[in-house]
Amino acid sequence: MRIGEVADKAGVSVRALRYYEEKDLLPAYRSPGGQRHYPDTAVERVKLIQQLYAAGLPSRVVRDVLPCVDSGEAPPGLSDQLTAERVRIDRQITDLLAVRDRLDDVIAISRDPDADCSHMR
Repeated sequence: MRIGEVADKAGVSVRALRYYEEKDLLPAYRSPGGQRHYPDTAVERVKLIQQLYAAGLPSRVVRDVLPCVDSGEAPPGLSDQLTAERVRIDRQITDLLAVRDRLDDVIAISRDPDADCSHMR
């Protein structure tokens, strides 16, 4: 697949794909004319990269995780690092749920000033 097709299907910019390639997250092959070509798996890989970034994982951790996804094997020490990331994500989810509850209360008040907003206390 060419770069524009991958970008369109994955919902990212061409610039993002170039960045992923530069960071060794996404392999690309060059045609004799110098155009980038990606394997059919590139769209799913880009989506995974986006999810990992959205979860707050730095590119060095993403770079360590991707080979494990490909091979099904993890190097020693990666499990501890990923467990720490998971704990951080769980904390973030808890915080986001609390903020959502607070927003629900504000929305309820804006719609009905007499609403019972137990989360705001």
